[in-house]
Amino acid sequence: MSTATAPPPATAKARRSPTQQFTTFWLAGNLYGVEVEHVQEVLRSQELTRVPQAPEAVAGLLNLRGQVVTAIELRTRLGLEPRGEDEKAILVVVRLHGEVVSLLADAIGDVADVAEDAFEVPPDTLAGSVRELIRGAYKLDGRLLLALDVGRAVNV
Repeated sequence: MSTATAPPPATAKARRSPTQQFTTFWLAGNLYGVEVEHVQEVLRSQELTRVPQAPEAVAGLLNLRGQVVTAIELRTRLGLEPRGEDEKAILVVVRLHGEVVSLLADAIGDVADVAEDAFEVPPDTLAGSVRELIRGAYKLDGRLLLALDVGRAVNV
């Protein structure tokens, strides 16, 4: 004689909202992130070639395995204090619409899984043009992850 068993109850994992993955990085003590699908690689500080008469946010150009890549200084784009002369930047290399661009940041963080229902519109504390570069925020354990709009951030 066989006994039928009821299916196991739904697990907490099955009830969670969908998640997104962000590559996170630090700028001036704040945690920022870009969607993992845009990130090609993360590099240590590289030699940059300055571009005369380029917009202020263009830190220079770098040679990435034979490809010339524009480096954007996120501190400038976000209206933050400049990085100290002795502080090295890391490069978050992103691919957007077939173009490769490098974003300069202070330090790399982790890949963060964030629940889509944790998304909030940009905080009121963000002013003017900076607010346009931030898609929104995600509350993480004890900190806020500011989601960078990569498309807008690279348009200088």
